[in-house]
Amino acid sequence: YIRNLGKPLPKGAPITFALAGNQNCGKTTLFNQLTGANQHVGNFPGVTVDKKEGQLRRHPEATVVDLPGVYSLSPYSNEEVVTRDFLIKEKPTAIINIVDATNIERNLYLTLQLMELNIPMVLALNMMDELSANGGSVRINELEAALGIPVVPISAVKNQGIDELVDHAMHVAMNREVPGYIDFCPAGEKSGDPLGEVHRCVHAFMHLIDPYAKAAGLPVRFAATKIVENDTDIIERLALSENELEMMEHSIAEMEKDCGLDRNAALADMRYTFIEKVCNKTVKKCH
Repeated sequence: YIRNLGKPLPKGAPITFALAGNQNCGKTTLFNQLTGANQHVGNFPGVTVDKKEGQLRRHPEATVVDLPGVYSLSPYSNEEVVTRDFLIKEKPTAIINIVDATNIERNLYLTLQLMELNIPMVLALNMMDELSANGGSVRINELEAALGIPVVPISAVKNQGIDELVDHAMHVAMNREVPGYIDFCPAGEKSGDPLGEVHRCVHAFMHLIDPYAKAAGLPVRFAATKIVENDTDIIERLALSENELEMMEHSIAEMEKDCGLDRNAALADMRYTFIEKVCNKTVKKCH
C-alpha cells in the first residue's frame, strides 16, 4: 500500500520530521519521549507561536519539529497557518501524525489532509492503553491497509511503542515511502450522488491545475481540494488565469446544486464518509 518517491536517502543524510496532530492528543508528551532533553524552543518566523525542535533519540541526524495542534489545514488561525506553511514550504522529510485512539474519527480528518501532501508519513495511534482499558480495540493491519500508511499503536504517557514508532518513521523517511493512495472520493454511480459530484469536481481540477501546482511546488490533489474550499492563499500561489478561475467557480456552483451541499460541507462529507467506512471495519469502540 506504499509508494516510493524515488531512490532512498543516503545513510546519515539529515532528516526532518514534522510532528502533527489535533490539540489534546498527547503530542507534547510524544515529542518529549522522542527527543528527551535534546530540544529547544523558539518562535516560527513572523508569529508568536512556539517552535519546538529536538534531536531524535538514537538518531543524531534526525530533527523533530513539534507543530502547533490543529484540526485542519485551513488557514483560519495562526496555528493553522504556521502548520500548513511549514509542511508546504519547508517540505519536511516525513510526518509523524499522532492520533487519539479514543477519538479516532475526529482525529482522522486531519490525517486525510496530511496524506494529500504526498509526504512520507507514519500514524502514531496514541492512548491505546485507555482504549483497551475501556473495552475498545483497533485492527492495526486492516487500518494500515485502508489508509495506505504505517500505523503504530503507542501510549506516549507510558512510553509504550515509542521505539517501534521511531523505527517505522526512520524507515519511511529513509526510503521516501509516501501514502499508497490519496483518493478518498469514490466516483459515484449516478448524477446527483454527493460523493460522485465531489469526485468529478476534484479530479477535473487536478487535471487542469497540474502544471500550475508543479510550478508552485504544491501537491496537486491538495491544491485541487483547496480550490474547492476557496482557499485564497493556495489559489494565489497557483497563479491561474481569470478564465480558469471562472470556469472552476462555475463547476463548484454546479457541484453544490447537484449534491445539495455548499462547497465546504461537500468536502467534509466526502472525508467523514471515508473515515466512517474505515472505522466501521477497523475500530471497536469503547463501552
